[in-house]
Amino acid sequence: MFSGIVEETGIVKTIRKDGENVHYTLTCKFVKELKIDQSLSHNGVCLTVVNVTDEDYTVTAVQETLIKSNLGKIKIGDKVNLERSMKPDSLLDGHIVQGHVDQTAVCSKIDEADGSWYYTFEYEPVNDNVTVEKGSVSVNGVSLTVVNSKDSSFQVAIIPFTHEITNFHTIKVGTVVNIEFDIIGKYITKIVKQYLGK
Repeated sequence: MFSGIVEETGIVKTIRKDGENVHYTLTCKFVKELKIDQSLSHNGVCLTVVNVTDEDYTVTAVQETLIKSNLGKIKIGDKVNLERSMKPDSLLDGHIVQGHVDQTAVCSKIDEADGSWYYTFEYEPVNDNVTVEKGSVSVNGVSLTVVNSKDSSFQVAIIPFTHEITNFHTIKVGTVVNIEFDIIGKYITKIVKQYLGK
């Protein structure tokens, strides 16, 4: 379980294919604190640490993860948003993020707003995934508030701190990002759908 508060961006050092799986080796400042079998969010995708050295660590993505996320598109040298799992006694600064990416979206517009930025993302609605005005959404693992919610698009406002500490400063029009919709919204949608018999 995660909060959507990115700790830092890791750098991809190597990418190795192994059948349908892909092994990613990254480096980050807290690499020496990591342990094998630990869960770590990568652009919002929960992956298990399978190897650790003094300089880097390795995680493995299966085919299903590669299909539903943007991990199959990352390259050596790319920045990846990282977050370690929440501790039970820690403050929930963001929102509840499971690390289970629902689908990808594409950045369709970036507007500068006197020091901040508005990013517009478009997606193909599947499984009744929706955003709610002023609700929560996770974009590449970053907990954000929805602005201008529509049936197949939404905006988020990015402050300078978030722009710099996450990989948002690398996102351009056409960039594919990972989306995890609000878990409470998904449950409500499912319950209402079952209740109405649709």
